[in-house]
Amino acid sequence: MPKPPVTLYLAAPRGFCAGVDRAIKIVEMALQKWGAPVYVRHEIVHNKFVVDGLKSKGAIFVEELDECPTDRPVIFSAHGVPKSVPAEAAQREMVYVDATCPLVSKVHIEAQRHADNGLQMIMIGHKGHPETVGTMGQLPPGEVLLVETVADVARVSVRDPSRIAFVTQTTLSVDDTEDIVAALRNRFPAIIGPHKEDICYATTNRQEAVKAMAPRVDAMLVVGAPNSSNSRRLVEVGTKAGCAYSQLVQRATDIDWRALKGVTSIGVTAGASAPEVLIDEVIKAIRDRFDVTVETVETAVENVEFKVPRILRDAG
Repeated sequence: MPKPPVTLYLAAPRGFCAGVDRAIKIVEMALQKWGAPVYVRHEIVHNKFVVDGLKSKGAIFVEELDECPTDRPVIFSAHGVPKSVPAEAAQREMVYVDATCPLVSKVHIEAQRHADNGLQMIMIGHKGHPETVGTMGQLPPGEVLLVETVADVARVSVRDPSRIAFVTQTTLSVDDTEDIVAALRNRFPAIIGPHKEDICYATTNRQEAVKAMAPRVDAMLVVGAPNSSNSRRLVEVGTKAGCAYSQLVQRATDIDWRALKGVTSIGVTAGASAPEVLIDEVIKAIRDRFDVTVETVETAVENVEFKVPRILRDAG
Protein backbone atom coordinates (compact mmCIF):
# COMPACT_ATOMS: atom_id res chain seq x y z
CA MET A 1 0.00 0.00 0.00
CA PRO A 2 1.54 3.36 -1.00
CA LYS A 3 2.42 5.81 1.79
CA PRO A 4 0.50 9.09 1.86
CA PRO A 5 2.57 12.02 0.55
CA VAL A 6 3.68 14.74 2.97
CA THR A 7 5.92 17.80 2.72
CA LEU A 8 8.28 17.93 5.68
CA TYR A 9 9.42 21.45 6.54
CA LEU A 10 12.61 21.58 8.63
CA ALA A 11 13.20 24.74 10.65
CA ALA A 12 16.69 26.26 10.56
CA PRO A 13 18.15 27.01 12.96
CA ARG A 14 16.94 24.31 15.34
CA GLY A 15 18.36 22.22 18.19
CA PHE A 16 21.56 22.85 20.13
CA CYS A 17 22.73 26.41 20.77
CA ALA A 18 26.26 27.49 21.69
CA GLY A 19 25.50 27.68 25.43
CA VAL A 20 24.13 24.12 25.55
CA ASP A 21 27.00 22.82 23.42
CA ARG A 22 29.50 24.43 25.81
CA ALA A 23 27.77 23.09 28.94
CA ILE A 24 27.79 19.49 27.68
CA LYS A 25 31.43 19.87 26.59
CA ILE A 26 32.29 21.11 30.11
CA VAL A 27 30.91 17.92 31.71
CA GLU A 28 32.72 15.72 29.16
CA MET A 29 36.02 17.58 29.64
CA ALA A 30 35.66 17.44 33.43
CA LEU A 31 35.26 13.65 33.24
CA GLN A 32 38.32 13.51 31.01
CA LYS A 33 40.37 15.71 33.37
CA TRP A 34 39.32 14.31 36.77
CA GLY A 35 37.79 10.93 35.91
CA ALA A 36 34.42 9.66 37.17
CA PRO A 37 32.44 10.53 39.11
CA VAL A 38 31.91 14.22 38.46
CA TYR A 39 28.90 15.80 40.16
CA VAL A 40 26.50 18.15 38.35
CA ARG A 41 24.13 20.41 40.30
CA HIS A 42 20.78 20.29 38.49
CA GLU A 43 20.30 18.89 34.95
CA ILE A 44 23.17 20.38 32.92
CA VAL A 45 20.60 21.16 30.20
CA HIS A 46 16.91 20.26 30.09
CA ASN A 47 17.05 17.09 28.03
CA LYS A 48 16.71 13.55 29.42
CA PHE A 49 18.60 11.94 26.51
CA VAL A 50 21.61 14.25 27.05
CA VAL A 51 21.53 13.78 30.84
CA ASP A 52 21.27 9.97 30.54
CA GLY A 53 24.21 9.98 28.10
CA LEU A 54 26.38 11.91 30.56
CA LYS A 55 25.26 9.65 33.44
CA SER A 56 26.50 6.65 31.46
CA LYS A 57 29.93 8.33 31.24
CA GLY A 58 30.13 8.90 35.00
CA ALA A 59 28.30 12.15 35.76
CA ILE A 60 26.14 12.15 38.90
CA PHE A 61 23.26 14.64 38.88
CA VAL A 62 22.07 16.17 42.15
CA GLU A 63 19.64 18.95 43.04
CA GLU A 64 21.66 20.64 45.78
CA LEU A 65 25.30 21.11 46.69
CA ASP A 66 24.98 19.36 50.06
CA GLU A 67 24.46 16.09 48.14
CA CYS A 68 28.03 16.36 46.77
CA PRO A 69 31.16 15.10 48.53
CA THR A 70 33.96 17.66 48.95
CA ASP A 71 36.61 15.49 47.27
CA ARG A 72 35.00 15.39 43.80
CA PRO A 73 34.48 18.23 41.29
CA VAL A 74 31.02 19.75 40.87
CA ILE A 75 29.61 21.53 37.82
CA PHE A 76 26.85 24.16 37.86
CA SER A 77 24.25 23.87 35.11
CA ALA A 78 23.89 26.10 32.04
CA HIS A 79 20.88 27.83 33.63
CA GLY A 80 22.99 29.60 36.25
CA VAL A 81 22.94 29.47 40.05
CA PRO A 82 22.31 31.91 42.93
CA LYS A 83 25.47 33.52 44.37
CA SER A 84 25.05 31.44 47.52
CA VAL A 85 25.97 28.24 45.61
CA PRO A 86 29.58 29.06 44.54
CA ALA A 87 30.02 30.76 47.94
CA GLU A 88 29.08 27.49 49.67
CA ALA A 89 31.34 25.48 47.33
CA ALA A 90 34.28 27.81 48.11
CA GLN A 91 33.57 27.60 51.84
CA ARG A 92 33.61 23.77 51.61
CA GLU A 93 36.86 24.03 49.56
CA MET A 94 35.33 22.17 46.62
CA VAL A 95 36.61 22.21 43.05
CA TYR A 96 33.77 23.63 40.96
CA VAL A 97 33.22 24.59 37.33
CA ASP A 98 30.51 27.04 36.33
CA ALA A 99 28.78 26.00 33.08
CA THR A 100 26.35 28.95 33.18
CA CYS A 101 25.60 30.10 29.64
CA PRO A 102 27.55 33.34 28.99
CA LEU A 103 24.30 35.01 27.88
CA VAL A 104 22.74 34.18 31.27
CA SER A 105 25.90 35.45 33.02
CA LYS A 106 25.43 38.71 31.09
CA VAL A 107 21.99 39.10 32.72
CA HIS A 108 23.54 38.38 36.16
CA ILE A 109 26.16 41.10 35.63
CA GLU A 110 23.47 43.50 34.44
CA ALA A 111 21.34 42.88 37.56
CA GLN A 112 24.34 43.45 39.83
CA ARG A 113 25.29 46.67 38.01
CA HIS A 114 21.77 48.07 38.44
CA ALA A 115 21.78 47.09 42.13
CA ASP A 116 25.16 48.81 42.60
CA ASN A 117 23.50 51.94 41.20
CA GLY A 118 20.78 51.69 43.85
CA LEU A 119 18.02 50.34 41.59
CA GLN A 120 15.49 47.68 42.52
CA MET A 121 15.10 44.98 39.85
CA ILE A 122 12.05 43.51 38.16
CA MET A 123 12.63 40.18 36.42
CA ILE A 124 10.36 38.89 33.66
CA GLY A 125 10.53 35.11 33.95
CA HIS A 126 8.89 31.85 35.03
CA LYS A 127 8.62 31.20 38.76
CA GLY A 128 10.73 28.24 39.89
CA HIS A 129 12.67 27.89 36.61
CA PRO A 130 16.35 27.36 37.50
CA GLU A 131 17.44 30.33 35.39
CA THR A 132 15.01 32.64 37.20
CA VAL A 133 16.08 31.25 40.59
CA GLY A 134 19.73 31.81 39.62
CA THR A 135 19.24 35.38 38.42
CA MET A 136 17.09 36.41 41.38
CA GLY A 137 19.70 34.84 43.65
CA GLN A 138 22.38 37.27 42.44
CA LEU A 139 20.92 39.90 44.79
CA PRO A 140 19.58 39.87 48.36
CA PRO A 141 15.92 38.83 48.94
CA GLY A 142 13.44 41.53 47.92
CA GLU A 143 15.84 43.22 45.53
CA VAL A 144 14.50 41.29 42.50
CA LEU A 145 10.73 41.15 41.98
CA LEU A 146 9.33 38.53 39.56
CA VAL A 147 6.59 39.19 37.01
CA GLU A 148 5.31 36.44 34.69
CA THR A 149 2.40 38.18 32.95
CA VAL A 150 1.01 41.59 32.01
CA ALA A 151 -1.45 41.17 34.91
CA ASP A 152 1.48 40.76 37.33
CA VAL A 153 2.83 44.16 36.24
CA ALA A 154 -0.33 45.86 37.54
CA ARG A 155 0.09 44.14 40.93
CA VAL A 156 3.83 44.45 41.54
CA SER A 157 4.79 46.72 44.44
CA VAL A 158 8.13 48.56 44.12
CA ARG A 159 10.09 50.60 46.65
CA ASP A 160 10.55 53.66 44.44
CA PRO A 161 8.99 53.83 40.93
CA SER A 162 11.74 56.22 39.81
CA ARG A 163 14.56 53.82 40.81
CA ILE A 164 13.88 50.50 39.05
CA ALA A 165 15.26 48.44 36.16
CA PHE A 166 14.24 45.17 34.50
CA VAL A 167 15.91 42.05 33.14
CA THR A 168 14.40 38.95 31.52
CA GLN A 169 14.87 35.21 31.46
CA THR A 170 16.74 34.35 28.23
CA THR A 171 14.32 31.65 27.00
CA LEU A 172 10.99 33.50 26.91
CA SER A 173 8.61 34.09 24.03
CA VAL A 174 9.80 37.25 22.28
CA ASP A 175 6.23 38.44 21.56
CA ASP A 176 4.86 37.77 25.06
CA THR A 177 7.85 39.53 26.61
CA GLU A 178 7.32 42.59 24.41
CA ASP A 179 3.79 42.92 25.85
CA ILE A 180 5.09 42.68 29.44
CA VAL A 181 7.88 45.20 28.75
CA ALA A 182 5.30 47.59 27.26
CA ALA A 183 3.16 47.23 30.40
CA LEU A 184 6.20 47.91 32.62
CA ARG A 185 7.17 51.03 30.65
CA ASN A 186 3.57 52.22 30.75
CA ARG A 187 3.29 51.82 34.54
CA PHE A 188 6.88 52.88 35.35
CA PRO A 189 8.03 55.45 32.75
CA ALA A 190 11.44 55.79 34.44
CA ILE A 191 12.23 52.04 34.32
CA ILE A 192 15.63 51.17 32.84
CA GLY A 193 15.87 48.24 30.43
CA PRO A 194 18.80 46.20 29.11
CA HIS A 195 21.21 47.80 26.59
CA LYS A 196 20.53 44.79 24.39
CA GLU A 197 17.61 42.35 24.53
CA ASP A 198 18.14 39.71 27.27
CA ILE A 199 16.28 37.00 25.32
CA CYS A 200 19.13 35.08 23.73
CA TYR A 201 19.89 34.94 20.00
CA ALA A 202 19.16 31.19 19.85
CA THR A 203 15.70 31.54 21.44
CA THR A 204 14.85 34.41 19.09
CA ASN A 205 16.17 32.62 15.98
CA ARG A 206 14.28 29.40 16.72
CA GLN A 207 11.06 31.32 17.31
CA GLU A 208 11.49 33.30 14.06
CA ALA A 209 11.98 30.07 12.07
CA VAL A 210 8.79 28.64 13.63
CA LYS A 211 6.85 31.82 12.77
CA ALA A 212 7.98 31.50 9.14
CA MET A 213 7.11 27.78 9.01
CA ALA A 214 3.83 27.69 10.98
CA PRO A 215 1.46 29.13 8.32
CA ARG A 216 2.75 26.58 5.78
CA VAL A 217 2.14 23.40 7.80
CA ASP A 218 -0.89 21.42 9.00
CA ALA A 219 0.99 20.19 12.06
CA MET A 220 4.24 20.90 13.85
CA LEU A 221 6.44 18.70 16.03
CA VAL A 222 8.84 20.39 18.48
CA VAL A 223 11.57 18.07 19.73
CA GLY A 224 12.36 18.96 23.33
CA ALA A 225 11.80 18.18 27.00
CA PRO A 226 8.65 19.15 28.92
CA ASN A 227 10.78 21.09 31.45
CA SER A 228 12.60 23.00 28.69
CA SER A 229 11.29 26.57 28.69
CA ASN A 230 12.53 27.43 25.19
CA SER A 231 11.02 24.22 23.72
CA ARG A 232 7.62 24.90 25.28
CA ARG A 233 7.71 28.46 23.94
CA LEU A 234 8.23 27.06 20.40
CA VAL A 235 4.96 25.11 20.69
CA GLU A 236 3.14 28.28 21.82
CA VAL A 237 4.74 30.40 19.07
CA GLY A 238 3.76 27.82 16.42
CA THR A 239 0.14 27.81 17.56
CA LYS A 240 -0.02 31.62 17.68
CA ALA A 241 1.58 31.87 14.21
CA GLY A 242 -1.19 29.86 12.60
CA CYS A 243 -0.34 26.16 12.91
CA ALA A 244 -3.49 24.26 13.88
CA TYR A 245 -1.64 21.48 15.74
CA SER A 246 1.69 21.79 17.59
CA GLN A 247 3.06 18.97 19.76
CA LEU A 248 6.11 18.78 22.04
CA VAL A 249 7.84 15.39 21.75
CA GLN A 250 10.90 14.12 23.63
CA ARG A 251 11.42 11.17 21.29
CA ALA A 252 9.82 9.74 18.13
CA THR A 253 7.88 7.32 20.37
CA ASP A 254 5.93 10.31 21.78
CA ILE A 255 4.42 11.31 18.41
CA ASP A 256 0.61 11.10 18.34
CA TRP A 257 0.14 9.64 14.85
CA ARG A 258 -3.66 9.84 15.09
CA ALA A 259 -3.38 13.63 15.23
CA LEU A 260 -1.29 13.55 12.02
CA LYS A 261 -3.79 11.47 10.07
CA GLY A 262 -4.70 13.21 6.81
CA VAL A 263 -2.08 15.99 7.06
CA THR A 264 -0.17 16.96 3.89
CA SER A 265 2.53 19.06 5.55
CA ILE A 266 4.46 18.69 8.82
CA GLY A 267 6.93 21.12 10.38
CA VAL A 268 9.80 19.88 12.55
CA THR A 269 11.94 21.98 14.87
CA ALA A 270 13.76 21.47 18.17
CA GLY A 271 14.50 23.40 21.33
CA ALA A 272 18.02 24.62 22.09
CA SER A 273 18.75 21.65 24.38
CA ALA A 274 17.64 18.91 21.94
CA PRO A 275 20.44 17.02 20.12
CA GLU A 276 20.33 16.43 16.35
CA VAL A 277 20.18 12.65 16.86
CA LEU A 278 16.65 13.02 18.33
CA ILE A 279 15.57 15.25 15.43
CA ASP A 280 16.87 12.61 13.00
CA GLU A 281 14.90 9.96 14.90
CA VAL A 282 11.67 11.96 14.47
CA ILE A 283 12.36 12.53 10.75
CA LYS A 284 12.98 8.78 10.26
CA ALA A 285 9.68 7.95 12.02
CA ILE A 286 7.84 10.33 9.66
CA ARG A 287 9.59 8.78 6.62
CA ASP A 288 8.51 5.31 7.81
CA ARG A 289 4.85 6.36 7.56
CA PHE A 290 4.78 8.93 4.77
CA ASP A 291 6.21 9.52 1.31
CA VAL A 292 8.30 12.55 2.32
CA THR A 293 9.49 15.61 0.39
CA VAL A 294 11.82 17.75 2.52
CA GLU A 295 12.02 21.53 2.47
CA THR A 296 14.13 23.72 4.77
CA VAL A 297 12.81 26.97 6.22
CA GLU A 298 15.94 28.95 7.08
CA THR A 299 15.62 32.35 8.74
CA ALA A 300 19.12 32.74 10.22
CA VAL A 301 22.61 31.23 10.18
CA GLU A 302 24.32 30.71 13.53
CA ASN A 303 28.08 30.58 14.03
CA VAL A 304 28.36 31.49 17.72
CA GLU A 305 30.85 29.58 19.87
CA PHE A 306 31.64 30.03 23.58
CA LYS A 307 34.95 29.08 25.21
CA VAL A 308 35.02 26.59 28.07
CA PRO A 309 36.40 27.80 31.45
CA ARG A 310 40.20 28.06 31.71
CA ILE A 311 40.36 25.33 34.39
CA LEU A 312 39.38 22.78 31.69
CA ARG A 313 41.34 24.00 28.70
CA ASP A 314 44.38 21.89 29.55
CA ALA A 315 42.10 18.83 29.53
CA GLY A 316 41.58 19.25 25.76
